[in-house]
Amino acid sequence: MRLWSLHPEVLDRQGLIAGWREALLAQAVLLGRTRGYTRHPQLERFRSHPDPVAAIGAYLNELYVEATRRGYRFDVGRIALPPGPDGDDSWRVEVTTGQLGFEWDHLQRKLSQRSPDQVRPTPASIPAHPMFVVVDGPIATWERP
Repeated sequence: MRLWSLHPEVLDRQGLIAGWREALLAQAVLLGRTRGYTRHPQLERFRSHPDPVAAIGAYLNELYVEATRRGYRFDVGRIALPPGPDGDDSWRVEVTTGQLGFEWDHLQRKLSQRSPDQVRPTPASIPAHPMFVVVDGPIATWERP
């Protein structure tokens, strides 16, 4: 399971579609609807949120927005708890610069194999998924490099 901290716009088609499926699985775990993946380390940041289902809903919503922008038809009805009105940032979660850098490098390695035309140099500021607030710091403790 890879729940990217990167902005969905930097994902290739496979990454976006897989991210949607994996985030739906994460939502099912957080709702107690499945027995698998219950101890997956990437769920720690959602579980640490005061409202984990709202946090994963915000995550899924941004994947939906990007998919729609690209002309894909993801089913927004599968999001159990979409984010609240604009200006409600209660669903936001911190992500470190180290984590974003790690994920950027990981994504570029994947892209070099499956979508070489989408490989990009590291930007001065790596774009984060809109639900994340970027703070200085190392790779997340839950990451398994």
